[in-house]
Amino acid sequence: VYGPWGRPDMSPMLFAKAILAAEPIRVFNHGKMLRDFTYISDIVEGVVRVLRKPAMAHTDFDRSSPNPSISWAPHRIFNIGNSNPLPLLTFISALEQALGIEAIKQFEPMQPGDVEATAADTTSLEEWVGFKPATPIAVGIANFVSWYRQFYAI
Repeated sequence: VYGPWGRPDMSPMLFAKAILAAEPIRVFNHGKMLRDFTYISDIVEGVVRVLRKPAMAHTDFDRSSPNPSISWAPHRIFNIGNSNPLPLLTFISALEQALGIEAIKQFEPMQPGDVEATAADTTSLEEWVGFKPATPIAVGIANFVSWYRQFYAI
């Protein structure tokens, strides 16, 4: 998630702060990572659309042979993501361009417990409410940097 209300321990916040302070950013797995970055406004849009359409019990649910992706209960679980994994270095490059400063990159090995790639499957969300997050990384990062500079008076 990247956007104006990103958590302070999320990469956009950590990286922007470090880049602006001319401090190194830690790039794990030597940058060989794919991440599915999702702009916060896309997440909000998805949540609002889901809230406006109450879930119903799935009529095809078979208790004797249950499918874990459906339920007899009137609930749904959706993955809200951009469904477009990008190389971590592409994300960093977009941040550098928006800030106008090249990052000092400290390449490190993979962290224990981390994964090389993340990706959202938004098929269920698209089918349920007709929405798929799609804010391009350059647009979202530019919006984030604009907000960051204003919020922190930089």
